[in-house]
Amino acid sequence: MTKSPQSPSVENFLKAVYILQQGSNRVSTNTLRDVLNITAPSVTDMAQRLVTAGYVDYQKYQGVILTPTGEHIALKVIRRHRLIELYLVRELGYALHEVHEEAERLEHAVSDRFIDALAGRLGDPGFDPHGDPIPAADGTMIPARPLQPLSALAAGDTATVSQFKTSDPDMLQHILDRGFTLDSHIEIVSVDPFDGPVMARINGESRMVGHQVADCILVQRLT
Repeated sequence: MTKSPQSPSVENFLKAVYILQQGSNRVSTNTLRDVLNITAPSVTDMAQRLVTAGYVDYQKYQGVILTPTGEHIALKVIRRHRLIELYLVRELGYALHEVHEEAERLEHAVSDRFIDALAGRLGDPGFDPHGDPIPAADGTMIPARPLQPLSALAAGDTATVSQFKTSDPDMLQHILDRGFTLDSHIEIVSVDPFDGPVMARINGESRMVGHQVADCILVQRLT
């Protein structure tokens, strides 16, 4: 199979809408402007062109939502991105904070055949190195896990680190430097009030992170 006929700008637009729309909610053009770092008129122009292509439903002042066709394309792009990230970490020795920008470039250049081969090489994984679910080849997603931010836990709670909700390289490196790696078992020691820092015990060592950082660490609560 050849690579996708859509341009990188179209793929990025559809991917951004999918990530932002949260189920059936429409995404505002201002939000897309900020996420894609393009002008508001450019967002409107793209949305109108993608309505013609049958990829989105756009209504002025109400925003954008994907059609089933647009969602299918977005999931293919997300699958490419997340598989590439995992390959870079697992096979090429990239650090976690290095993979997002690399995958952003590569996701537009590879074919479906390459991605299918990559998935097979990696054992058809369910999650990328950030803990984000990888869509299957048919576009289906793993059922949502009961995750919550580390900041929502209380002293005495135990949990498993399951996902990092940031692609900021400095934030990711800070999280990893504090010992919060995927699948690590943690116990909450204390949570300071008024958005204060969180103290957790990981492998017998106490580690502290600020509230903003704790919001980006999603965990599956055990007790």
